[in-house]
Amino acid sequence: MAVGDLQKVVGRNLRAYRLERGLSQEALAEALGVHRTYMGGIERGERNLTLKSVEKIAEKLDVEARELMGPRN
Repeated sequence: MAVGDLQKVVGRNLRAYRLERGLSQEALAEALGVHRTYMGGIERGERNLTLKSVEKIAEKLDVEARELMGPRN
């Protein structure tokens, strides 16, 4: 995996889980206390998240943090 690939994987997975739950970027951003443009940057793999941030996002989506960081089946 190249540098930055994990950010893209997390972003794709985040978007997929968010859509499965019928949440808009804006709604999830509000629930997390961040701006919707920041959420868009995460989904595009442009933001370097801390592990705490990944855990917080996973909790809001009701998934395990590792599910955000690995390949989806």
